[in-house]
Amino acid sequence: MASTSGAQKVVSLFSRARRSKSSTTNWITVTSRVGAATCGGYALTYACTAWLSAVLPLAKSEAVLTASMISFVIYTAAILWAFAANTPMRAWLVLLISTGLLSGMTVLMT
Repeated sequence: MASTSGAQKVVSLFSRARRSKSSTTNWITVTSRVGAATCGGYALTYACTAWLSAVLPLAKSEAVLTASMISFVIYTAAILWAFAANTPMRAWLVLLISTGLLSGMTVLMT
């Protein structure tokens, strides 16, 4: 019988811990993050674009064009945030609260 080294024991413990996690929970987490990235990110981007169009001190057509170009950066950041957040619930909350605040400010300003 061959003895195993300490490093091999640690590796086997980690591999068993990874396998013990339910695959259903994993799929739900990933699906929720994808939903937050696509739907929540789109809503946040739309709200930011509307708010920037109202706030930027440019001619209306230039403000809309500038806000639309900035929206690509905002959407990318929202997607990254959805997958970088600690939990899917936190990703959803941050995206939805930000969207609500920006939408409310836009409505009050116009």
